[in-house]
Amino acid sequence: MSSAAQTQPGGTESLTPSAVNHILMEFLIYFGRAVVVFYPVYLTGYLGLSISWVLLCMLMFTWWQKNRRWKDVRIDSAIDLMDNEANIISSELKKSLQMASWINFTNVEKVQWVNKVLEQAWPFFGMYMEKLLRETIQQKVRTSNSALKMFTFTKIHFGHKPLRITGIRAYTHEVDQREVILDMNIDYDSDVDIDADVNSAIKVGIKGLKFRGMLRVILEPLISQAPLVGGVTLFFIRRPTLQINWTGMTNLLDSPGFSSLSEEAIVDIIASLLVLPNRMCIPLIDQLKVDEMRFPLPRGVVRVHVLEGRDLVAKDTYMMGLVKGKSDPYLTLRVGNRLFRTKTIKENLHPKWNEVYEFVIHEAPGQELEMELYDEDRDKDDFMGRYNLDSGEVKREKEMDQWFPLEGVPHGEIHLKLQWLALSTEASLLNESNAGLSCAMLAVYLDSASNLPKDQKELTVHHKHGKHNKDKEARLTKKNVGPNSYVEFTLDKDVQKSKVAYLSKNPVWEQGFTFFVQNIKTQQLTLQVKEEEKKSVLGSLNIPLQRLYSISSMCLDQNFLLDHSGTNSQIKLKATLMILTEERAPPKITVSSPSAVKQQNQQVKAGGNVAATPVPLNGAPAASSPGLPGVPPDGTDKAASPQPRRNSFLASETSKHSTLNMRRYDSHSLLSENSIASSRFDLTDGASFPQAIRDHQGSFGEINLTVRYATMRNKLMVLVHSCRNLFPCSDSGTDSYVRIYLLPDVSWRHRKKTHVKKNTVRPIFEEKFEFDVPLEEAQIRQLDVSVKNNKMFRKRERTDIGMLMLDLSQIDLVKGTSDWFELTIPGLSRSTMQSHF
Repeated sequence: MSSAAQTQPGGTESLTPSAVNHILMEFLIYFGRAVVVFYPVYLTGYLGLSISWVLLCMLMFTWWQKNRRWKDVRIDSAIDLMDNEANIISSELKKSLQMASWINFTNVEKVQWVNKVLEQAWPFFGMYMEKLLRETIQQKVRTSNSALKMFTFTKIHFGHKPLRITGIRAYTHEVDQREVILDMNIDYDSDVDIDADVNSAIKVGIKGLKFRGMLRVILEPLISQAPLVGGVTLFFIRRPTLQINWTGMTNLLDSPGFSSLSEEAIVDIIASLLVLPNRMCIPLIDQLKVDEMRFPLPRGVVRVHVLEGRDLVAKDTYMMGLVKGKSDPYLTLRVGNRLFRTKTIKENLHPKWNEVYEFVIHEAPGQELEMELYDEDRDKDDFMGRYNLDSGEVKREKEMDQWFPLEGVPHGEIHLKLQWLALSTEASLLNESNAGLSCAMLAVYLDSASNLPKDQKELTVHHKHGKHNKDKEARLTKKNVGPNSYVEFTLDKDVQKSKVAYLSKNPVWEQGFTFFVQNIKTQQLTLQVKEEEKKSVLGSLNIPLQRLYSISSMCLDQNFLLDHSGTNSQIKLKATLMILTEERAPPKITVSSPSAVKQQNQQVKAGGNVAATPVPLNGAPAASSPGLPGVPPDGTDKAASPQPRRNSFLASETSKHSTLNMRRYDSHSLLSENSIASSRFDLTDGASFPQAIRDHQGSFGEINLTVRYATMRNKLMVLVHSCRNLFPCSDSGTDSYVRIYLLPDVSWRHRKKTHVKKNTVRPIFEEKFEFDVPLEEAQIRQLDVSVKNNKMFRKRERTDIGMLMLDLSQIDLVKGTSDWFELTIPGLSRSTMQSHF
């Protein structure tokens, strides 16, 4: 409303006519709602009716409203079940049975033997953890802050419930020959009991926690000597979930205002250690380079264009819910521990953001783009939906531009454009953009530092008096331990900090960082080593990106002397510059249109020799059709499995592609003048219709079908309900079944068929079939439906008793259609049938 007001030169505001009309309209709406609510009460008193009638009417209205709502819920549940059957059943079972992973995915194994080993070894694990907490963690907590000098663990018990692995999946064929990848679903519902004293007055503790997440374990490299594995890498692909039952003074953290904050803070700490890009690496041989294990180069970058939303849920209400308002939506995007938030669009259910964000992807598939939509409020932001997208899909498609439906809310969609950008060290591929987008990525591995000054005072003494003699330096080192230091990296506005290394002049960090680069020629990486408490600078270093770009490998791996620091203060790091390059999407499988097939048949009739040329899916000769990248020979989708890793001994993703198993059509059926698609692959050559079929006059019956496209599942669904008035093949009826092809997929592997219904001309099937095909491709295909007799009249006779060719381009597949369709025998014309009489 403020946008409709005009400001006078004197500083006052005047209402415009449109604002006045808006206010009047809102007032009329409020008044109308009030009349609707209060007039029946007034009318009851005016007519002198008993209050019992009012209560009875209210009771009946409440019952009707509740019953109506329950019916709507049941209808919506049935529709959702039909649209997304597998996901609905899975989610419902998870709520009630805590269904394990191997029920959903056949390649996820149930490892009860591992859980038995963990159960047996759990007491010894508790002993190890108690020793670790008392001897190591307790000392680090005391030195981290002066207020925690008296911190002491008084009770440590990790409970009787061991950690459980609810499913494990092993990748061996999809990855490098010298590595094994394991994905383990971890479920830790513990009765842990830990108490600690911060000081004599403050006691804290934990009594029970729940922890769930998927841990990826990489065993690499595999070697030919004991222990056969060079190292083990552990990390969570996505942030785990955590619930803690606090005790003591920390009971305050169980209150609604603090519980989410405390658990979120702990998950952030876990994410800083074990969620990508952070990893825990355990080298098992001396020759292994830990930095390459701990911080390998990323897979690529996903660029996300957040464009707009539509049909969002209205969360703002007025007059105790009588008046529906709008929402103030904003979107959060997260990949691993990288989080961004869009701007807030005020009072809009169809917002337009037009913002761009970039994420580094370390595991694809695996890492997910987590999107959550909220309505901004003064007290607590309202949830408006979420959607998770696996980065493997973006990597496979290279570019996606579509609407994504929000989950957890009745309606709402988000329009995103996503691009997959590969990483290259070829300097010639640099293409600096003027639109503010990144052209390169800088990866920095921070190793360690040496000979740092303890504080700014010691640094001043060094500069004032020069080098200390050995005795004085020894006394100073003995008296003053090293600083609590961390490193702060800055690239323009992007500032990232390392963890704190406590009480050391030679700190070791071993952390990795990534930065996006917009202009290589002008930007530079600045780092400062700082002391934690006073934030004083203990040393600095500047690395112009042009220096990296001028090196052939675009990489620097060395010890750097720190400026404004000690005379021999150094920092060891590795900086690698990589160019972002766009990749083209793999060629789509195109299906020949019906007009093209008709044109080909006309050429055949004219005498063209087409029978010797096999026809692939795209209509080109098979000999000249190159293999399609990313499509396995069996036609299955392997996107859910990890792609070959970097430096793989297997075929690389860009050099070797799997070929498509092109299918040959039956040349006799294509060349036959009376051939029909229904009979190409089901009958032997030379078969004819039975005499009873050829002598039949009138209708061959009807079939009731429902055809629609499930956009949530990307599948074409065909429901075969029933048939009526079929051709009777015997006195007792017909033993019939329905066979379906989605042309041009007419091989035995693509055939769908119902069960046989015996001795009836009105069979009821009620069976559903699904075809895994994109919507754009389904809209140009044809559905070949044939009703068949299960008992042949005579050997080498056709079993078709009715056929239907359904052109899907004439149907709105998203809305779907459900109707009765007439069955015919296209190979037998009316004149042919009448000629026998």
